[in-house]
Amino acid sequence: MSDIKKVVLAYSGGLDTSAIIPWLKETYNDCEIVAFCADVGQGEEELVGLEEKALASGASECYIVDLKEEFVADYIYPTIATGAVYEGTYLLGTSMARPIIAKAQVEVARKVGADAVCHGCTGKGNDQIRFESCFAALAPELKVIAPWREWEMESREDLLDYLAERNIETTASATKIYSRDANAWHISHEGGELEDPWNEPSKGVWTLTVDPVDAPNEPEYVNLKVENGRVVAVNDEALSPYQVVMKLNDIAAAHGVGRIDITENRTVGMKSRGCYETPGGTVIVAALRAIEELVLDKTSRVWREKVGQEMAHLVYDGRWFTPLCTSLIAASEAMAADANGDVVIKLYKGQAVAVQKRSPNSLYSEEFATFGEDQVYDQKHAEGFIRLYSLASRIRALNSK
Repeated sequence: MSDIKKVVLAYSGGLDTSAIIPWLKETYNDCEIVAFCADVGQGEEELVGLEEKALASGASECYIVDLKEEFVADYIYPTIATGAVYEGTYLLGTSMARPIIAKAQVEVARKVGADAVCHGCTGKGNDQIRFESCFAALAPELKVIAPWREWEMESREDLLDYLAERNIETTASATKIYSRDANAWHISHEGGELEDPWNEPSKGVWTLTVDPVDAPNEPEYVNLKVENGRVVAVNDEALSPYQVVMKLNDIAAAHGVGRIDITENRTVGMKSRGCYETPGGTVIVAALRAIEELVLDKTSRVWREKVGQEMAHLVYDGRWFTPLCTSLIAASEAMAADANGDVVIKLYKGQAVAVQKRSPNSLYSEEFATFGEDQVYDQKHAEGFIRLYSLASRIRALNSK
């Protein structure tokens, strides 16, 4: 293994990656370790002291790369514009973050002249697939090191013992109730009581949103401006994509909006149970769907739904840097050209409902749709349409006699 001279590690400062640094040095003949952390909006508290911790664990240097604005503008917004929702409810918070993190990690690896990249994903999860598929598409010449598939350690206790033997300090303990992953879009929760799907999530699971039971007894209304399938303003305040998400996270979380509890199908074949909190994202998605209802005709909406379903699986499975992804986003952009307008979302006790919507490109016409008297629609015309529309059924029935 002496061919590996320098490794860029996706570093979080948690127990796993703290143990990975010395393990890499021992396993790969004292190779140089460069720690890399992507700031995708997980919170300032997660980044405090990170560089010092990485260096103390044995890294030669630590890069903390601010990706927040790019993450929302170039990954989240294009994805949700397609209508992508995995298995009906999951808004893909963890999945969307992986390609931008992998891309930035490759960029650091090339900058420092690394031979390999390393991640701390387990051999059971989806993230190993997402990261390594991106590495393959962007830098196939780099070796990928996945310690959880190589070392003999199997538990948190093993990792703690490993660090203690080497006098490397850690704030981690043997008891870790939940596994969490946070970014600007959401926070996910797995493990602990959630491993039994018969257990209702306790209050200790949720960290971002207020329990809907405890949310305000009065609704709050939020006005969103949509341009080309993107939310560009909240309550008449023009904001960047990242600022939109942050502002709506604060507003919607107070009303308990954005909680889901799903038992999903992982790419590796097993099912897993996760609880996700996506308050601002839930509001944004509700607004986009409301505008689509106005501007997309029937066949276009059917196509958008197909694009969204395909995109959801693509993002979840880690196939962002592929021609298919480029094609799906292009299709979505074409349909989003008319997705302009204003939406008012009512937030109340965990719900985000579009109660007002308008668009200059709306196909809805009160003159045509009214149940009252109108001068634009001759109801007699429907008879000929129906006869042609049902012609195949009529012929089939006649043939069966």
